Amino acid sequence: MTEVPELPEDPARTDSEPTVRELAEIPAVEVITRAAVMLMSAAAEKLGLSEDDPEESPHRDLDEARRLITALAGLVKASVEYLGPHAGPVRDGLKQLQLAFRESSAFPEEPGHGPGEKFTGPVW
Repeated sequence: MTEVPELPEDPARTDSEPTVRELAEIPAVEVITRAAVMLMSAAAEKLGLSEDDPEESPHRDLDEARRLITALAGLVKASVEYLGPHAGPVRDGLKQLQLAFRESSAFPEEPGHGPGEKFTGPVW
């Protein structure tokens, strides 16, 4: 059996971030949910949703938001059967981001053609 080398300590790491060895002890549903939450949070930032006026956000980048939302949709589609009670809130969060994207776009796409909709179907 090959031994996994220890990673050097990262000074930016907080106690809430698991080390590689601790990841083996975390249930898959929690890893998937954490990844979904990270994608949701990043997409919300790229949509400017953390600002009072999203259009004035220095972090607003709809192209990046599109990529994050599409990745989130793919993750949700592939893992929904494993999410159990987390599936509903994660899908709701995805839908809200898809709708926020449509509202943010100067030229909104038709339902079924927005970010991630190839995985989720049209969002209204």
